Amino acid sequence: MADILIYSTPWCPFCIRAKHLLKSKGAPFTDIDVSGKPDLRKEMEQKAGAHTVPQIWIGETHVGGCDELYALERQGQLDALLQA
Repeated sequence: MADILIYSTPWCPFCIRAKHLLKSKGAPFTDIDVSGKPDLRKEMEQKAGAHTVPQIWIGETHVGGCDELYALERQGQLDALLQA
């Protein structure tokens, strides 16, 4: 299974939804909480080119946020990406 990295905050509903989907697939992930941590948020922004959470990587692929993750699921592409 691919390594999964998520930059998130604990109260973000989109972060919660994205993590729920990954958990339902049995996909372990590393969650980096950027709340109150400007250095980590800046790292995320530089890496992702975006300031919103969540920002999700599956392996080397930057998926984007929650909407993009669910779009991959609807298109039937998420499982293959998780297995890569």
